[in-house]
Amino acid sequence: MDFIKELEKELVEVKNFPSFKSGDTITVSYKIKEGNKERIQQFQGVVLQRRGSGVTETFTVRKMSGNVGVERIFPISSPFLDEIVVNKKGDVRRARIFYFRNLTGKAARIREKRSFSHK
Repeated sequence: MDFIKELEKELVEVKNFPSFKSGDTITVSYKIKEGNKERIQQFQGVVLQRRGSGVTETFTVRKMSGNVGVERIFPISSPFLDEIVVNKKGDVRRARIFYFRNLTGKAARIREKRSFSHK
């Protein structure tokens, strides 16, 4: 078991992404190859879950495209991930917010976590 983790550390490049959790609204910039061209596309939505650990960790992001909900699962150690920007910190009580899929309209809002800074 230890040998596998050592091998993963050597082979997989670890990027420093900001900390985020379920309920946060993030923008994921990822690379797309079309033919011989490569471009960066952004996917902005709410994080439904983070699962796994280390190299095999993934996170699920859900956004509304028109009236259709679109979910995408991103591996955290993918070489196609360019950057992750945390737009809003959400205030949710659970680690996996699958109930969010069934909510529409005003009910589908997530409270923003207030951060107090003392000067």
